[in-house]
Amino acid sequence: MTAELAVVTVTYSSGDYLAAFLRSLEKATASSVPRVVIADNGSTDGAPEAAEQEFDNVTLVRTGGNIGYGGGINRAVAEVDPAVEFIAVANPDVEWAPGSLDELLAAARRWPRAGSLGPLIREPDGSIYPSARRVPDLVSGAGHALFGAIWKTNPWTAAYRADDAAPSERPVGWLSGSCLLVRRAAFDSIDGFDSRYFMYMEDVDLGDRLGKAGWLNVYVPDAEIVHTKGHAAGRNPEKMLPAHHKSAYRFQADRHPGVWQAPLRLALRIGLAVRSRVAVLAAGRAVERNRGGTGDQ
Repeated sequence: MTAELAVVTVTYSSGDYLAAFLRSLEKATASSVPRVVIADNGSTDGAPEAAEQEFDNVTLVRTGGNIGYGGGINRAVAEVDPAVEFIAVANPDVEWAPGSLDELLAAARRWPRAGSLGPLIREPDGSIYPSARRVPDLVSGAGHALFGAIWKTNPWTAAYRADDAAPSERPVGWLSGSCLLVRRAAFDSIDGFDSRYFMYMEDVDLGDRLGKAGWLNVYVPDAEIVHTKGHAAGRNPEKMLPAHHKSAYRFQADRHPGVWQAPLRLALRIGLAVRSRVAVLAAGRAVERNRGGTGDQ
C-alpha cells in the first residue's frame, strides 16, 4: 500500500535544527511517521548524515552543490513515489506542533482544489508570522521592496502582507515555502518550483503559478508550526540580500515580458540594485555595531 504522505526538506549545515525538526515530526500526525527525504546542498556539519543514521524514516540525497531551496526541493520530490498524494515541504528549522500535519491533511480533503496548504507560522517568541499573503503586483511589490524595511506601516507592505485579514481558513495568493503541504498532482502540473530562483520568492512564484493553473492556495491556521527564520541566510547577508533582490526582479520581469515593457524592467532592475547595495551596507554597519557592543574587535 502506498503511503499518503511524504516530507521533504533541504539542508545546508542546518545543525541541531534538523534533529529537532525530525523529532517534532513524530507527533505531527497520529498515523505512522512519514518518510522524509533530505536534499543536502553541501552541508559541512555532518547533521544530514547523523539524521540518516538516527532516524529510520530518513533518506539522504546529495544534490552535488548548493542548487538553492527550490531546486533542492524538486530534487527531493523526485525521490518520492509519484503515487504519494501529498508532500509536506518544509525548512529544516521548522518544529511541528502536535497534530499539525493531520490538520493540513484534513483541510486538503475539505478543499479538493487546493494545490498547496499552509499552517499558521509562529516565531520563536510566539508571535504570528504573516505567512498567507497576496501576490504582489508591480506597485505593491515595488513599494514593499523600497519601503518595507524603513517604513513598517507603509500601505504597500500592508497590502502585500494582507495585514487586514484575521487568521481564518481561506484561499490566499501564496503561502510561505517554509512549510507547505502540496498536492502532488498540482505540484507536478506546474513542474514544481522554478529552480531559477536560488533563494527567496520561489514560494511567491509557486503560489502564483498554482493559482493561474486553477489550483487554490489555502491557509489553515488550525495547523501550527514554529519557524526559526533565516538561520542560514543570516550568516551571509552580503550574499543573501542581493539574492533576495535578484529574485524580486525575476518575479516581476517574468510577469512583464513584452518588448514595450523593457524600460519598466530596466527601471526595476536599477532600483532594486540600488536598494540591494544600501541594504548590504546597512547590514555591514549593524554587524560592526554588534561587534563593538560586545567588545569583539
